[in-house]
Amino acid sequence: MTAEVRIPIRWRDVDAYGHVNNAVFLNYLEEARDRLVESLFGEQAWDFVIARVAIDYRSELNQGDREVVVRCRAIGFGTSSVRTAERVLTTDGRLSAESESVIVARDPETGRSRPLTGKEKAILQGAIDAG
Repeated sequence: MTAEVRIPIRWRDVDAYGHVNNAVFLNYLEEARDRLVESLFGEQAWDFVIARVAIDYRSELNQGDREVVVRCRAIGFGTSSVRTAERVLTTDGRLSAESESVIVARDPETGRSRPLTGKEKAILQGAIDAG
């Protein structure tokens, strides 16, 4: 299962060089990860926090691109973490960035990581198997 979001490139996303600033990509990726987790876990979606993000920038984005398409899918999981892969593309399909992230299940009472439940693992495995 792949979550997809379309995000307009806002004037504030563009830096003095005329391209979307590297830090803005983190916001784009977060939108897609949030969509994925929400679609998988519903109300429990907000019991996950980001632990790691690695981004490979492939081509610049600028205001003329107008909008990006960000896709996110689960690619693995551990005891308390979920690995995701994301892609940022222009609307014509040009790859701008690829990313891998790790999100961690969080106990809302303690603020610490918690093990994934059997149900969560089954949902994740189904999403991974679906591609």
